[in-house]
Amino acid sequence: MLLGLLRELVAETRQGERVEVSLDSRLDRDLGLDSLARVEIGLRIERAFGARVPDAALAGAETPRDLLAALDGGEAARAARHAPPAAAARLEEVAGAPDAARTLLEMLDWHVERHPDRLHVTFLAGDDETQTLTYGALATRARRVAAGLAAGGLAPGAVCAIMLPTSLEFFAVYYGILMAGGVPVPIYPPFRMSQIEDHLRRQAGILANCEARVLVTVPEAKLVARLLGGEVPTLERVATPEELETRDGRFRARPVSPDDIAFIQYTSGSTGRPKGVVLTHANLLANIRAMGRAAQAGSRDVFVSWLPLYHDMGLIGAWLATSYFSVHLVLMSPVAFLARPSRWLRAIHRHRATITAGPNFAYEIVASRLAEREIEGSSSPACAGCSTAPRR
Repeated sequence: MLLGLLRELVAETRQGERVEVSLDSRLDRDLGLDSLARVEIGLRIERAFGARVPDAALAGAETPRDLLAALDGGEAARAARHAPPAAAARLEEVAGAPDAARTLLEMLDWHVERHPDRLHVTFLAGDDETQTLTYGALATRARRVAAGLAAGGLAPGAVCAIMLPTSLEFFAVYYGILMAGGVPVPIYPPFRMSQIEDHLRRQAGILANCEARVLVTVPEAKLVARLLGGEVPTLERVATPEELETRDGRFRARPVSPDDIAFIQYTSGSTGRPKGVVLTHANLLANIRAMGRAAQAGSRDVFVSWLPLYHDMGLIGAWLATSYFSVHLVLMSPVAFLARPSRWLRAIHRHRATITAGPNFAYEIVASRLAEREIEGSSSPACAGCSTAPRR
């Protein structure tokens, strides 16, 4: 039955082209099924088998045999109806915003001085697991990262690439690099650990182009990354967030000016060689303030996002902008959304989100592909189909 489902999907995506599908066909290389097609695979498996493949298994599957093993091996969970969860508590309103801040570091200082214990990010690490980050905790963890980078000899202006999945560690590493005087460069994290060597070699062009000195990544990538010396001659150090955070958190941030680089954003490379765009602190703050005025964002808002942090839409629009306006960011990983799109709607409902965002395909999925039973009890005053809900 599983092969039959895949044959139907391949026929649809390949416009009727006949493709042989076996248990050992490669989902991406042989069948041409991308990350969006995996969403459809997961939905069709649930409808046919009454069970859903776990996120990690669906994202990491390389062949139909891997999917079958998850189903037969008891990894798949029975499809369940969800009781409507209680609404999340509202945070107190914050007076003002860091309008005098000239850099992202001054923006963070403004929040730490006024409300260090205010909830900044809630990360939905799993269906039953959440992790939280306050402004004060972000600053403390960032200083530890900065101390770890400085202890390794990071020079002011040196480029540090961030190749991490969506996590609270990403935020600490980003600000830690800024505090140490470095230049962050977020790059696409590995999707499947079994293909990590191929992934790193594809990212080598970006690492070489920006002359990265440090790569902060997951433990699984460390050994392979050290082999990139010939392709990235500037790379001196590969570290994990845990290794960097072992230092004292009392590090004093190095001076940063508005014209210093806040990060370099690289294009995806889908239509050509990736190109880097340099963004200064002044650039970002001007953009964030303009977005906030247009959206009338305020500290009583809640932003639910699954947008990737290595992309400007997720990094600037979802994180840095919410940080500026004291908006509570509720975050899940792109993998969690792609594995089960209804999670986006449920998070909007549970946390009473007033703001969300996504590309067109995301709205198309939730509007036309989800079964009614997946979203029972998820009606919400928030608007999942638009950028912002009506203002209170």
